[in-house]
Amino acid sequence: MSKKSKIDRNTIHLGDSVEVMASLPDGSVDMIFADPPYNLQLSGELRRPNNTKVAGVDDDWDRFDTFASYDAFTTAWLTEARRILKPKGGLWVIGSYHNIFRVGAILQDLGFWILNDVIWRKSNPMPNFRGKRFTNAHETMIWCTPAPNGKGYTFNYESMKALNEDLQMRSDWLLPICTGHERLKINGQKAHPTQKPEALLHRVLLASTNPGDLVLDPFFGTGTTGAVAKHLGRDFIGIDADPGYVDLARRRIDGVKPLGDEELDVTPSKRALPRIPFGWLVERGMLTPGATLYDARRRFAARVRADGSVVADRSRGSIHQVGAAVQGAPACNGWTFWCFEDRGNLVPIDMLRQKLRAELH
Repeated sequence: MSKKSKIDRNTIHLGDSVEVMASLPDGSVDMIFADPPYNLQLSGELRRPNNTKVAGVDDDWDRFDTFASYDAFTTAWLTEARRILKPKGGLWVIGSYHNIFRVGAILQDLGFWILNDVIWRKSNPMPNFRGKRFTNAHETMIWCTPAPNGKGYTFNYESMKALNEDLQMRSDWLLPICTGHERLKINGQKAHPTQKPEALLHRVLLASTNPGDLVLDPFFGTGTTGAVAKHLGRDFIGIDADPGYVDLARRRIDGVKPLGDEELDVTPSKRALPRIPFGWLVERGMLTPGATLYDARRRFAARVRADGSVVADRSRGSIHQVGAAVQGAPACNGWTFWCFEDRGNLVPIDMLRQKLRAELH
């Protein structure tokens, strides 16, 4: 397959993942989410205590003769993935204990920088019917980047905090498996044995991409990655070797309605926000020289000077320096420490900074 000079976005390719990726230009994809074969090495039927058959993964695409053949397959698709990723792009690979350790070693051998291993802890896992092992209640995702020393990749930290009720998002995610109306079925049976829940992809895409980014899934299945990408205003490329899955994915994604620009607005990182010096508040008359600032409990007071410095007792300097000095602390965020009085109430000066940012931008 010849290499393309231009990428067709929002398309699904029927074919071999390595061959299709080989046709894509270098550095053309912002993120890859991969749900490769797990090489489960299953033999024989698995039955419940009532003798009903468990619909496990016994498809040919999950079968490899040896670990060496699985490693060769993994190296081939990861090599192409690294080539087509942008230099600061991101790669997510999901797997189980059967394959994820082999995948992780190959990722490092190929020069990927591992950022996190994220545990998807299933709130409703399938029981262990034989009762000879612990219930397999999680899968592991490796998040990595080809960027040297792991710098410059996309991570929407503030969005993850907002998604988690303003708490820093942890690397263990409690989410249910794909069930109910979301589970695609044919004649009452699962259309795909390993369909991932949309909630999982929602979190992955929201964390590590921005609207308009291009996301590739080389093992597309029934199109969960594409459906969530379209809904969240991202573009996608899907690849799958099974024509039945490709047909299901196309029909599924055709029915997805994208969110509007306002709904897609991502909570910006505080580091990405424009810097507002405290002195600008004084210049704009939002705080006047001579005004008094207090901490939230009125233990300390400081006077504002015309040059944007503040004075408290024998300390003079920035809001941060003086805030640290009055507390005897090594450092202080003056924006959240100091407050101004408004109609008898103390309001953090950070509110004035946010107001000025909104006016200027």
